[in-house]
Amino acid sequence: MKIWKIVSLVALFALIPIVYFSFFADETKSSSKKRVIALGDSLTYGYGDKKEAGYIGRLEEKINNKHSKMSYNFQNLGVPGQQSDQLLGQIVKPEVAEDLSEADVFIINIGTNDLIKNNGGDLFPLHHEEIVEAKKDYLDNLDKILNIVGTASKEVDIIVLGLYNPYPDKDSDKIEAYVDDWNKSMMKEAEKHENVKYVSTNPLFKGKSKENYFHDSLHPNGKGYELIADQIMKNYDF
Repeated sequence: MKIWKIVSLVALFALIPIVYFSFFADETKSSSKKRVIALGDSLTYGYGDKKEAGYIGRLEEKINNKHSKMSYNFQNLGVPGQQSDQLLGQIVKPEVAEDLSEADVFIINIGTNDLIKNNGGDLFPLHHEEIVEAKKDYLDNLDKILNIVGTASKEVDIIVLGLYNPYPDKDSDKIEAYVDDWNKSMMKEAEKHENVKYVSTNPLFKGKSKENYFHDSLHPNGKGYELIADQIMKNYDF
C-alpha cells in the first residue's frame, strides 16, 4: 500500500511542471495575438479592389510580415453604403458588441457617405446648407461611436481615418474646401477622446492620376488601397 502511495505522489509531482508550463504556454500564446476590428463603409469593405483585400487586407498582411513573434487577426465589419448613424446602430447590436469587447485596436473609416448622400448623392453641385447640417449630425454620431468602442475593450487603441477628395485630378477646389473642413472637425473630435489617433488620407491622392488609382468615381483600386494601408503603417506603431 505504501509503495502505491509513493508511486501516486511521484506521478502527481511529475504532472506539476507539465500543467505549469502548459498554463503559461497558453498565456504566452494569448499575449502574442492581437485583434484588430475595422468599422466603416465600402472603403473599409474594400470595394473596387480586384483582390478583394482593400486596405484592411493589405494592412493585415504587411503587419504580420513585419512581426515574427506577434500575430494580428483582422475582422472587417465594413458595410458598403453605410453612414455614421448606421454604424452607430451596428455596433450596439449584441452580436457585434460581443466582438468589440475582444478588440485591441479599432480602425474606423466613416463619413464619406454622410457627406455625399446628404449632398444629393454626388458632389456636383455642392449644397452648402445640406453639407453643414450633415456635418453636425456626423460629428455627434462620431462622438458616440468613439465613446462606445472606447469603452468596449480595456486599453483599446482607435484609429480614425480622415476623408479624401475623390477628384484629385480635377479643378475641385470647392470640394477640397469641404473635405478639409470635415477633416479638421474630425481631428478635433478625435483629440477629445483617449487613445484615438487621427490618420489623414486626403494628401495621398493629390497629384495622382484618377485612372491609375481609382476603380470608379469614388473607390480606389488596389494601388489606391495600397496607399491607405501604407499611410496607416506610417502613423501607427503596430
